[in-house]
Amino acid sequence: MAGSMSARGRHWASINELSFVAGMRLLFWICRVFGRWPFRVVLYPVLGWYVLTKPLPRRASQEYLRRVAGYTSTAVPGVLHHFAAFGESILDKMLLWGGLFKLDTVDLHGSELITDALAAGRGGLLICAHLGNLELCRVLSRQRRDMKLTVLVHTKHAQAFNDMLARLNPDSQLNLMQVTEMSPATAILLSERVARGEFVVIAGDRVPVSHNPRVAIADFLGEPAAFPVGPYVLANILQCPVYLLFSARQGRRSAVHFEAFRDAVRIPRQGRDAAFQQLAADYARRLEYHSLRTPLQWFNFYDFWHLPQLERSDAPR
Repeated sequence: MAGSMSARGRHWASINELSFVAGMRLLFWICRVFGRWPFRVVLYPVLGWYVLTKPLPRRASQEYLRRVAGYTSTAVPGVLHHFAAFGESILDKMLLWGGLFKLDTVDLHGSELITDALAAGRGGLLICAHLGNLELCRVLSRQRRDMKLTVLVHTKHAQAFNDMLARLNPDSQLNLMQVTEMSPATAILLSERVARGEFVVIAGDRVPVSHNPRVAIADFLGEPAAFPVGPYVLANILQCPVYLLFSARQGRRSAVHFEAFRDAVRIPRQGRDAAFQQLAADYARRLEYHSLRTPLQWFNFYDFWHLPQLERSDAPR
């Protein structure tokens, strides 16, 4: 039992969710030469092998889809379809940075929030999720000279994929900042960028890569899950408007949604735990809403509802 729980509780960063990157290089070539349908014909055998040989991501997908099924009256596709959507998203990222993605197929919703902020010279914090294809936002931002993004990432678990994007287009790495913990120097640097009217992007649906992560517990798809408090700690430091950012593919088109979240976040000295809990709960509700609209496009292939090295009483800290 201990070994089973150890496997269940592995942190997301220890699971190489992009271990079929080498196969994706071949699939990218097939798509570029022959088109998307031949790519899909070859994709499914690759995915079939991956699903059969990777029990942890497979079980995580099954558990997630089981929870989704409790919120819809329609049939929920299976694990293979979930991984197929993941493969399609990787292909879209490669097409984007390879200059082969049609940006006129992207619909922006709520973009006036960002346009108004840019016009006023205000920066902000964008809290995103592992939903859809967020590379769209980085590419679209390059079309506006007045919009500068710094994307906070932990790339060690996906270095092969990032290296591949860099070979397609060196610019794909320009606005990434690898951060495992928020040091004072990093906070000062980000504050200076926001003060210049720039935007910082951070994910809100993966706990930090640390031995004793700081989290808040919020309901997501009917069960409590751990959400990082880092985005809200950072928002408290930056004292700037906070927005939510979600992306999804809808047929042949893609959509990017911007939502207002807080004019500013101020975490009180007394009641910090309650403040983090409320922020995480509000974020989780919006993540749930968008995930249920496109359930196959939420790509967290680990046991999201298991708290690695945590008990419920440890959170929020």
